[in-house]
This record gives sequence, structure tokens and C-alpha cells, in this order.
Amino acid sequence: MDDVKRLVLWRHGQTAWNAERRFQGHADISLDATGREQARSAARYLAAMHPAAIFSSDLARAAQTAEYLSRLARLPVQTDKDLRERGGGAWEGLTDTEIRARYPAEYGTWNPPDGEPVEAVADRASAAFGRIAASLDGGSLAVLVSHGAAISLGISRLLGLPERIRVIGPLANCGWSVLGCRAGSWRLLEHNVGTLPDLAPEPVEVLAAGPS
Repeated sequence: MDDVKRLVLWRHGQTAWNAERRFQGHADISLDATGREQARSAARYLAAMHPAAIFSSDLARAAQTAEYLSRLARLPVQTDKDLRERGGGAWEGLTDTEIRARYPAEYGTWNPPDGEPVEAVADRASAAFGRIAASLDGGSLAVLVSHGAAISLGISRLLGLPERIRVIGPLANCGWSVLGCRAGSWRLLEHNVGTLPDLAPEPVEVLAAGPS
């Protein structure tokens, strides 16, 4: 019998700020028309996985993405604020070009002034993943709707990978990764699944906590 618990870590759909390459962080930005279509399309595939539960960040772009799956899977969305994105401090609302120009030193280390430390994001995201996995029956699957940096840092912490150097590639909007957990041991089973040919991932950042 397959007793592996699986977490599908689903990044939210596109927002206008994603399209403009603005750092979102904790800013509560809604999906745009493209993001809504991405969520609608991806939800059909995820519903076919027969999830036992759906969890979401409390930020609008994640919660709106989760609702498309909720309707198909006929499951409630359980909100978990520990799945929210890295706080961007002074960078929130700025474009990549503006950040590079105004904060060249901080840009080099991807460390936003007054932002949330990488380690703090890794702590809370990985703790949420572990807490949710512990609540599942063996062999079941949950979908967690979150954000690019939170997912990357949470995965890195659970797998013992460097958190400040991006080892795992970025997630496209509405792409997902799958973690498997058995007896407290974690494996990355799939990464950046669901990317459509006309919806390319964002450019790769050197560091682990880029805008998303």
C-alpha cells in the first residue's frame, strides 16, 4: 500500500504586478484576466488528482486561485497565513528595474530593506508544509496554494538545500511542485508542472527569494 503523503505546492495565477515585474510580497494584489484563465485551466488537472484537502495563503491572489479548484473538487479552502509570500519591505510595488536602480547593494544579495529574512520565510513555510502533511492520512494528497519564494524556500528547508542560493528553478504562475513525505522523510517528486507552452516561467534569479 502506498503510504506516501503528497503535497502539491501550487503557485498562484498571474497578477498585473507579475506582468509588470513588480515585487508583490505581502501586498494584496488580485489575479488579472490571464491569471484567472491559468487558474481555471490548471484546476482541471489538479481536481483529477482527487485532493483530500485544499489550503491557501491568505493573500487574495492565492485565495482566488484556490477557489477554482475548490469548486471542481467540492472542498473548502482552508486559509493558512504561513503560506503567504515573503514580505518585501521597501521593495513592495517596485519593478525589478526600480529596485536595481534604487537599492544596488541590497539587490546584489536580494535582501529588501525592512523585508522578511529568508530564514524566517523558510521556517514558517516548511513548518506549514510539515503541519499539513501530518494532518493527512497515508496515501492522500493535499493542494497548497502559495507563492514563488515561499514554495522555493519551504522546499529547500525540508530537503536540506541552500536557501540563499537558488538550486531549484522558479515556478511559473500556476505551475506546481509535488513533495512526498514518508515517515518524516521528504522527496521532491515533480517540479514546475503544468506550465503551458505560451506561459513561460519568469527569468531565473540567482538568489532564492525573487519577486512572485
